[in-house]
Amino acid sequence: MTISAIVPVWNGREPLERLLGTVAAQTRPAAETVVVDNGSSDGAPEMARAAGARVIAMGRNAGFAAAVNRGIRESAGQWIAVLNTDVELAPDYFERLAEAQGWFATGKILRMGEAGMDGAFDLLSRAGTAWRAGSGCADGPLFANRRAIFSAPWTAALFRRELFERVGYLEESFESYLEDVDFGVRCAQRELAGEYIPEAVAWHRGSATLGRWHPDTVRRMARNQVWLVARHFAGMPLWPVVAGQALWGAVALRHGAGLAWARGKWEGMGGFGAARRKAEGQAGGPVLLEFLRRNEREIRELQTAEGWDAYWRLYFLLTGGGAL
Repeated sequence: MTISAIVPVWNGREPLERLLGTVAAQTRPAAETVVVDNGSSDGAPEMARAAGARVIAMGRNAGFAAAVNRGIRESAGQWIAVLNTDVELAPDYFERLAEAQGWFATGKILRMGEAGMDGAFDLLSRAGTAWRAGSGCADGPLFANRRAIFSAPWTAALFRRELFERVGYLEESFESYLEDVDFGVRCAQRELAGEYIPEAVAWHRGSATLGRWHPDTVRRMARNQVWLVARHFAGMPLWPVVAGQALWGAVALRHGAGLAWARGKWEGMGGFGAARRKAEGQAGGPVLLEFLRRNEREIRELQTAEGWDAYWRLYFLLTGGGAL
């Protein structure tokens, strides 16, 4: 089994150098490391070449999704490891993930430089809003067992190449944010499960490029939430979407990003029809609705055990989510 490590980068020379050091130290090494450069001006591609990586130049900042897709298409491995630049891997990360029996695998991602988890796997609500299970939680028994999953954070994950032939690639119109969740929905609808392997450990700095509440981050997330709904939620109940999206806007407003949220929703609605047409044949149905309900029950259980975020408490009060 050969592994190709794909790393998209945009002006992240220092974290990329640290990441490549941890990739080189893997007990199960990658057959190749492919750095896809989104138009960096800080010397990141030159450093990557000096470290032995093959560099593909996009020529501009085409976004995470386009860069990853290009890397997958131009790599040769039977398995594809997709890695963010602001991640550092334990030496046995690839070796542990390679034990997976499913179509893909991810490990336990801890927060770099601070206590607690960055996340384990993604859960999606009927609102089209997602939660990275474990985000902000203490590392404990709830996240200590292997389990089947359908949506892996593409922070540091391993995929069988054949999966892309069955599901397709990342949706490039998303650019960055929620493109991995969109991919997970497609996996769920085809019942192609992956595996969460907590023995595989990595550390993530998180939103190192722009920051979690940077206006561009919020705008893209708000837009992509709408496009996620357009692509997959035809025939789904409308009230959870309205309630959940409005609540997320309130959270953005509290962080000083209300205008960016509004811009993102405007862009999202402007492209709603095109997003729905592009995903024709992939939307809705009882399989997806049951998947979303299972996700909401799990969000409720984890939030109850670990302490409630205000967003999810209000969402469940308004929608009854997870109780269906």
